[in-house]
Amino acid sequence: MCISTSEAAFSGTIVYCGRQHHPVHGLIHVLGYQNTAVNLTDGPNAMLLHVPTSRLTPGQFLPVGRSGDVLERMVSAVRPVPVATDRIDWMCGDPEAVQVFEHDVYTVLLADDPTAIPAALQQVPSHRRPDLDPDLLRFYADHFPDHTIVLCCFDNADAQRAKPLLLWYRPLDPDRLTVPALDSHTGAAPDLDSVVPVDHWVLLSTDQAPPGWGEPVDYPRSMRHSLRSFLPDEVVGRYYGGGEALPNGDFTISHSDLLTGDLDLVERRQPTRR
Repeated sequence: MCISTSEAAFSGTIVYCGRQHHPVHGLIHVLGYQNTAVNLTDGPNAMLLHVPTSRLTPGQFLPVGRSGDVLERMVSAVRPVPVATDRIDWMCGDPEAVQVFEHDVYTVLLADDPTAIPAALQQVPSHRRPDLDPDLLRFYADHFPDHTIVLCCFDNADAQRAKPLLLWYRPLDPDRLTVPALDSHTGAAPDLDSVVPVDHWVLLSTDQAPPGWGEPVDYPRSMRHSLRSFLPDEVVGRYYGGGEALPNGDFTISHSDLLTGDLDLVERRQPTRR
């Protein structure tokens, strides 16, 4: 359900993409990502995400505070599931070629150029510092040259529910909503010719939806306004799983198709080599 730098298992993935006109930042997309990670290698491991934006900073990652169940609440809007509340701590640094900071069970690296990541790994604590296959980083450089690469380093031998990654960005294409879902759990570059099993909740929103569109999300009254301003009133969503397999790729939908509320229009899309 994602790309890892060594052998790992990921389950219960929730991915969210919302399009909105923010009062401060203008037209943005908001990405949410959460799963259960099991490290199957003896040492550190990491998860890679590609975000369709030319630049990210640690300040664009949204601290969820006591609202660590925010993505699960969105799932509850379209299908009731148990929810949990947790906390998150943050450390942000000055913008650099590769930015490094802490998020929940992860040490996160942000890079416009994935080939710059190895030189920055010395900033990652040794117990979370993964071995990276150069071919994997070259894959991202070749197929996602305009994206920001997010490397989430971890070392948790047991399955645990990580708090969500939640961030806003100015998208390369404001009228296409895409969530990263390329799959490879061995440390090698993903096989774009493969068919892979899926276990995803895919959630989507837009602040331009017509009346009666989607399902309302029940947020806690104690949620901070600074976080609530990035979150949707209503979402649509679908579960992909139960033994289902799909061509390897990301989930994507155009904004005009999203406005219809027809999730049969969600596509699996593969990158093209530059």
